[in-house]
Amino acid sequence: MCVARPVCIACTAALLGGLPLVGTAQEYPTQAVRVIIGTAGGGSSDTVGRVIADRLRERLAQPFVVDNRPGAGQMIGAEAVARAVPDGYTLGFMGGTYTTSIALRAKLPFDPARDLIGVARAGEGAFMLCVHPSVPAKTTKELIALARSKPGQMNFASAGTGSITHLVSELFVSMANIKVVHVPYKAGPPAATDLVGGHVEMMIGSLPLLMHHATSGRIRALAVTSAKRFKLAPTLPTVAETGVPGYEAMQWWGMIAPAKTPSAVVAKLNREINAGLSTQEIVSRLASEGAVPSELTAETFTASMNAEIARWKKIVHQLKLPLQ
Repeated sequence: MCVARPVCIACTAALLGGLPLVGTAQEYPTQAVRVIIGTAGGGSSDTVGRVIADRLRERLAQPFVVDNRPGAGQMIGAEAVARAVPDGYTLGFMGGTYTTSIALRAKLPFDPARDLIGVARAGEGAFMLCVHPSVPAKTTKELIALARSKPGQMNFASAGTGSITHLVSELFVSMANIKVVHVPYKAGPPAATDLVGGHVEMMIGSLPLLMHHATSGRIRALAVTSAKRFKLAPTLPTVAETGVPGYEAMQWWGMIAPAKTPSAVVAKLNREINAGLSTQEIVSRLASEGAVPSELTAETFTASMNAEIARWKKIVHQLKLPLQ
């Protein structure tokens, strides 16, 4: 005699459809979650990513284990996330270089729009346009006039060819219609050191990297790159209002996941991260990285990343920058 057994409709659908078995969103997570960070330890993405991972560990009562996968402008980490099982137990944490790196790649082993989605954006930050004190310009407009008066004779530093500071600088140079020489470094700190030492004349870099040098007078801050005046540097004008109308370039940090991660799991993670952005601990840690909280839905964050990739691809093409 055949005895009928209860059938789990969700499990049957998952097996037939090839979807991961993760239980309900209420149950998730039931085990440790890996958070792949696309940079080495100690950088801004690592610092912010660990704060978010700690928040999720406290709220969801499971370990969120950081796995640093640096290299190739965050593409090594992004590929690892894209190839992971979409069950909510492998997530990624990236910064703005993620989108510029994609724009500069002639070919990728994954499709960002098809294989990855945004979960939540933790924060965003403006960059600062600074010059060495030996440069006589006191404003962005004066800097542009000075550079135009001696085309090709001035230079600017970046954190490396293809880095986000390289692209935001190239965008400034193009929109300002000036000719200056790019001096790439292996990272932001050595570039800032040479700016302080007068070995390079100008740089667009992060607030935490440059602000204390500007405050001490070792370099001169001219403007921020946000569309409106930035909360963490309220006395500085924007590049757009002081010489280059329409210019805007921002850094951001956020969590991503494989594209087929269950929507209920993504929504739960998004709620927990966004709720944490109002806590004093996370606000303070973001501020230490030159960022302010930036609450978005998962869908809006995904759309913003894809739009930014398209924007940077267009800029890379217009500026005829070499693809990697």
